[in-house]
Amino acid sequence: MHHSPRDKRSHGVRIDQVIPVLRRKNAVGIHTLNVQQALWGEGIESEIFYEEAEAETSKLGKPLSEFADAGENRRVLFQAAIGSPAFEVVRRMSDPLVINYHNITPSELIAPWEPEIAAVGLSNGRKQLSNLVRHCDLALAVSTYNERELIDLGFKHTAVAPLLIDMRPSSDIDEELLRHLTANKTGASLLYVGQISPHKAPHDLVAMLALLREQFLPEATLTLVGQSLGQNYPEALEAYISNLGLSDAVHIVGEASPRVLEAYWRSADLYVSASEHEGFCAPLIEAMGHELPIVAFASAAIPDTVNDAGLLLRSKEPLVFAGAVNRVLGDEVLRHQLVSAGRSRAQDFDLEKSTRQFLDALMQRD
Repeated sequence: MHHSPRDKRSHGVRIDQVIPVLRRKNAVGIHTLNVQQALWGEGIESEIFYEEAEAETSKLGKPLSEFADAGENRRVLFQAAIGSPAFEVVRRMSDPLVINYHNITPSELIAPWEPEIAAVGLSNGRKQLSNLVRHCDLALAVSTYNERELIDLGFKHTAVAPLLIDMRPSSDIDEELLRHLTANKTGASLLYVGQISPHKAPHDLVAMLALLREQFLPEATLTLVGQSLGQNYPEALEAYISNLGLSDAVHIVGEASPRVLEAYWRSADLYVSASEHEGFCAPLIEAMGHELPIVAFASAAIPDTVNDAGLLLRSKEPLVFAGAVNRVLGDEVLRHQLVSAGRSRAQDFDLEKSTRQFLDALMQRD
């Protein structure tokens, strides 16, 4: 439901958000827009200020150049996920500052492929984050993993506040695509949703698929849905797929609309993740909501997010990974157990419930 600040009496305070990049198809962007809706629903005035925005989202906020001391009872909520001049802008403000930390990927996972992104967006971003410690009144984290990082950096007042994304299945679906995917299905369909980036390691999923087809399920396929980071890694990934003779078995979709993505969710048999680093990983919860069993490498925040609702691997050696996937697909009892646990776990991240928890943490309510 859309609210505006006028729906309820104002609390006499405003909470403005600052975000480096505002995008509708990005988890941090969706979260930021939902935080604004939640604040409006509480009668709290709130604007979003961005350094960059897509054309479709630019009207939902204001450029960072218009951000200035409000001269009134205002708090600033900074969405921290990548290095940006926005860090320095909020650091210089006199307003009380709250950090909402989504995690910044360790630069060494990106540097061999995209050194500029690693240096400017990641390494510099972590330095900028540490520089905010003494300026910050409260540091919110979207996972306990992220909160531990904040505590290690020296943030004194921290809390876990959930990501505000509606992760339930959507009724808006590309029916024609779903019919096509279903009609052309010859074997088990594995799905990955997320950035096509070295730190997400889709290359390890490809290596797993090669052995899965060779040893267990010759008709299995893998679909990768998500935006590519840079050019070097995606090009190398496509070459790797081709060299393994898997061009017909691995489908790289790229960034997809919600309707198209829903069709891929509905047509999949299993969700897989080989990511080296996650601060939360919303697609895991989306997979649970779509009643897909999960097999994932247990890195970073993934064990916290999955809990008991997936098969977590300490090793992603291709044969180990392929064997685990084959086991889940072939064991009806295990698959049912994982789907049932996932259905229950997904309810922990219901948007309405998460919104209440987020507001309680932000406003420091018991």
